[in-house]
Amino acid sequence: MTKRSKREEEGLSPVVEVEEEQEEEATTSFVSGSKRKRKIEGESAEASPQRPIAHLASNWENSCLYQDSPDKLTSSSDKKYNLKLSSWNIDGLRAWWRKNGLQWVKEEDPDVLCLQETKCSEKQLPPDILNLAEYPHKFWACSSAKEGYSGVAMLSKTKPLNVTYGIGSEEFDKEGRVITAEFISYFLITAYVPNAGRKLVRLDYRQRWDEAFRSYLEGLAARKHLILCGDLNVAHQEIDLKNPKGNKKNAGFTPEERAGFSQLLEAGFVDTFRHLYPETRYAYTFWTYMMNARAKNVGWRLDYFVVSRGLLEGLCDSKIRSLALGSDHCPITLFIAV
Repeated sequence: MTKRSKREEEGLSPVVEVEEEQEEEATTSFVSGSKRKRKIEGESAEASPQRPIAHLASNWENSCLYQDSPDKLTSSSDKKYNLKLSSWNIDGLRAWWRKNGLQWVKEEDPDVLCLQETKCSEKQLPPDILNLAEYPHKFWACSSAKEGYSGVAMLSKTKPLNVTYGIGSEEFDKEGRVITAEFISYFLITAYVPNAGRKLVRLDYRQRWDEAFRSYLEGLAARKHLILCGDLNVAHQEIDLKNPKGNKKNAGFTPEERAGFSQLLEAGFVDTFRHLYPETRYAYTFWTYMMNARAKNVGWRLDYFVVSRGLLEGLCDSKIRSLALGSDHCPITLFIAV
């Protein structure tokens, strides 16, 4: 095994690789120590097809793919959930649609579906999605800075009271990263947080984002409770990625990014998965397409449901749907009483 392939096997810096692949016209992959260029075709940077579910994590020592336990539909305070939310970084909506991503949505049947990294404008959406009758209220935010980059969406069965786009900052809002929907008793925010980039070239930008985004959320929380979901592009604790030691200087696990997430929690918010499952290991939501990382569960937990502390009484479950294919991320689902 070459040095490079060993790094990939150990899960080193997959976040940085994937983010850069999305932003460049052509990328360089390293397989068995040799370079080869491959062009990004449409939305997907996938180098090879995913293995069937039956083969996932079949031979990885102490790291079998995390699978959901039965959903908890009642909170510790005996409140039954009345809201089911799902979030998924789909790595390109058109590619995800071609991989039958809508079938999972129909089976999961959340009240609101939040998507990140849609990579297309509303005029480019497949008719099946535009005409999705189960979700009559659809909202899209696209990057005005670069075509086929970033983007988030929110599809809801019920009509929100109000919907806004961005966080009120010209510096950040041009990349189409945030949608906020106001409902009667809560705000729902879907976000695709910027990556610090290869060699951390955007770390300063990311730190400014973290501060501005936290301030934005605090302003909302002063009005009513909120639920934040999406790809927050940080593995907060060492338990949240396969190889913490080798990634401390890489995007997604730098001290600065982790501190930014800690500051968000200190501002009165809660990481629902870790609140319910503080010791659960090998529970990841992202795997690089390279080196068969998903089958070996060499992953990162980058996708979150974060809620106001005042909603904890109604928190029933926070799930990672690790067996759902169609992206380099898997979906997550929240059950809550609001």
